[in-house]
Amino acid sequence: MKEKIQNLIEKALKNLSFEVHSFSIDHPDDFSHGDYSTNVALVCAKELKMKPRELAEQISAKLSEHSNILKNVGISKVEVAGAGFINFYLSPEFFTESVKEILKEKENYGKSDKMSGEKIMVDYTDPNPFKEFHIGHLMSNAIGESVCRIFECNGAKISRACYQGDVGLHVAKAIWGILQDKNNFPEDNAHLSTKIAFLGKSYVLGSQKYEDDPKAVEEIKNINKQIFEKSDTEINKIYEKGKKWSLLHFDEIYKKLGTKFDHIIPESLVIKDGEEIVAEFLKKGIFEKSDGAIIFRGENYGLHTRVFINSQGLPTYETKDIGLAKKKNELEKNLTASIVVTANEQNDYFKVVFKALSFIFPDYAKISKHIGHGMLRFASGKMSSRKGNVITGESLISQVEDIVKEKVKDRNYSEIEKKDIVEKVAIGAIKYSILHQAIGGDIIFDFDKSISFEGDSGPYLQYSYVRAQSILAKAGKIELRSMNYACPVAKNSDFSATGELRMKEKTGKETEKLEKMLYRFPEVVERAGRESAPHYIATYLTELAGAFNGFYANEKIVDEKDPNSPYKISLTEAVSIVLKNGLNLLGIGVPEKM
Repeated sequence: MKEKIQNLIEKALKNLSFEVHSFSIDHPDDFSHGDYSTNVALVCAKELKMKPRELAEQISAKLSEHSNILKNVGISKVEVAGAGFINFYLSPEFFTESVKEILKEKENYGKSDKMSGEKIMVDYTDPNPFKEFHIGHLMSNAIGESVCRIFECNGAKISRACYQGDVGLHVAKAIWGILQDKNNFPEDNAHLSTKIAFLGKSYVLGSQKYEDDPKAVEEIKNINKQIFEKSDTEINKIYEKGKKWSLLHFDEIYKKLGTKFDHIIPESLVIKDGEEIVAEFLKKGIFEKSDGAIIFRGENYGLHTRVFINSQGLPTYETKDIGLAKKKNELEKNLTASIVVTANEQNDYFKVVFKALSFIFPDYAKISKHIGHGMLRFASGKMSSRKGNVITGESLISQVEDIVKEKVKDRNYSEIEKKDIVEKVAIGAIKYSILHQAIGGDIIFDFDKSISFEGDSGPYLQYSYVRAQSILAKAGKIELRSMNYACPVAKNSDFSATGELRMKEKTGKETEKLEKMLYRFPEVVERAGRESAPHYIATYLTELAGAFNGFYANEKIVDEKDPNSPYKISLTEAVSIVLKNGLNLLGIGVPEKM
């Protein structure tokens, strides 16, 4: 519809012999001001030396001359408002058709080909073996998975990648800690949670000693070198077991979060390539030697200098990322975009890495993008795995699940139903808290608000969906034989035969608001894809749920004596479809009961 209105305006300007300029078409904040509004007259008036309102009236008059065209595209009225805005009102027939489309398309409603031809790799989550899956990984996963789903919904081909630090100083710290506590090394038949807790405890010990014990520092550095060289049998054995435990643990979490990666890329797989590339481009002058290390002098490009090979001759994260770029390019040919999602603490880091890449793989550098997100914070502030007071992703999920369990413990549901509710609502609460605001800012996680069945929360959206499904279940049990109106849910109705789906009598404000919200979903999905911004979908769904619950509170939806009931039921089904589709784009599942 937005494109149709734009074409009509451009045609009207040409018919008035006015030059076409760039202008915006948006939804007014107030529904009473129409369904679309344009600033075209305000944009063009100055150059034409006209008053904006006068120009707006001329454009509006020219548009209204073609009332048949307006009617055919679904516009019932065009009027001038304020200083020169032109407002467009959509017809009742348009809303009828949009509801029909939703009921017909079902899970495909909202999909488009706007990003058709795009081939995108998204690298996200990226937990490190030998360290716990912390809340930062949870944030990266929620954002990365949602961005992937939104891109796919817009027609792009997506590959999901996860880059895992299976070598490096953090591994050496953990193994040093393990060697200090070898007597408590878990048996093979121990529960996975016991093994993961032991790794986490060992890492914390190694990290603490690395800061304040010079002897431990040297021992850890030596272990780091031995891991790279695979020169010590005992360390090799510990390393292989610890890595295996970590990866099994991560798989459990991915399953719970609804993520399945196409490519798991360990650091150890890309190190050699990275080292060879740095050595090659050292000779070409892209890198330089400094105090026994190899660096990229970012100051030459308005950035900062970073070390790629340290003074011990070991590769840093930067060199591994160069090797990773090569590996990604090998795994997925002809990418149009390569995106990595991490904390915004790494924004400047990636600027330097991408600049270095521009001299090595210039084409790949052009398509590389970093999405930086904020931190998930609690009352005590940012948590740190180094200090040992980390809140792991798994523990956060468990804490939220415990709260949900309390809410549903007295419900007359089976244990299987309760388990489904607890898992989906807990994950929904956490993901919504992360995704409901623009990426980049810190998130203050409030346990009570995040789990509320009312207001701005994931469970509120899930509850609204369940409410709609409950209404549809009730409608499916009644007969509406006397009504010659389409109602796919009600018995003995014939949607395809009547082709009619509208209110018999004048609609209420709640009904109109719901109609005006529903058709906008594809626009929201398109914008979220264009801007890599899931929060647009989260905001829209919250507004839609609010409109639906207002509709529910003020209308008797299922009523055999009400000629409007079939349309109200159809609206309810449309809401349930859009809520489910939208929540899926956020990576949030919907329970059947709550």
